[in-house]
Amino acid sequence: MNSKKRVALVTGASSGIGEAIAQRLFSAGYKVYGTSRRGGLSKSAFEMLPLDVTSDTSVAVAISELIRLEGRIDLLVNNAGFGTAAAGAEESSIEQAKAIFETNFFGVARMIKVVVPHMRRQGSGRIINISSVLGFLPMPYGALYSASKHAVEGYSESLDHELRTHGIRVLTIEPAYTRTQFETNAIAADTPMAEYEKVRAHVDAVTRELFTKADDPSVVAEAVLQAASAERPKLHYTAGKQAKVLSLLRAYAPASVVDAGIRKNLRLHLLPTE
Repeated sequence: MNSKKRVALVTGASSGIGEAIAQRLFSAGYKVYGTSRRGGLSKSAFEMLPLDVTSDTSVAVAISELIRLEGRIDLLVNNAGFGTAAAGAEESSIEQAKAIFETNFFGVARMIKVVVPHMRRQGSGRIINISSVLGFLPMPYGALYSASKHAVEGYSESLDHELRTHGIRVLTIEPAYTRTQFETNAIAADTPMAEYEKVRAHVDAVTRELFTKADDPSVVAEAVLQAASAERPKLHYTAGKQAKVLSLLRAYAPASVVDAGIRKNLRLHLLPTE
């Protein structure tokens, strides 16, 4: 090992939440490698590696290079992913649904499959998957994104049970709205339908407004550091006050209250069809 520092790898670290996480881990004393599809020089002190989480070859090459450089990996943060613009679920083709899962879920599984053997040989390691409050809540007109995050939650909990005996823990971070380019970079449904045109525009306008009041990415980064350094880590860490409130409501409020709250938050009750 070339450094006594703990070695961390953060996917999707070229901007937004991923960059904030990489910066925070670096400031906390980690030897940090960020990744992006293009790689290249980072604007910050941490190094960048080229990595496409949808490619088996790209993942294998990047992890091989990291192990060559450092000899180990102590922390993997799976952050790479993308969202969808407001749309009815039936407005996305099956091909588009597969593409969302290819990055948001299979990208996580692909990274873990390559990294775990190294952590297992070390007898230690921590894997943190960036999920969302939509990993435990539904999102009307965002069903595919929500489904991909629900998949990450279930996968993470199951895997954590499997890997504990090898000294490895698998945890999730659950942010609410966060100020990034998320909504700008979200992909539109590829088979739009006239039946959803008005509600699509309505939900898009509401979510854009909500994003203006969202948490800073540093809130998520702090939650990641807490999860990474906890002696007795929890399976799930909410990031920010809103995420914490939503988690408590999901756990303890009647289903009817949660259901009404979701519709009120998106102002669906104001639509003529409601």
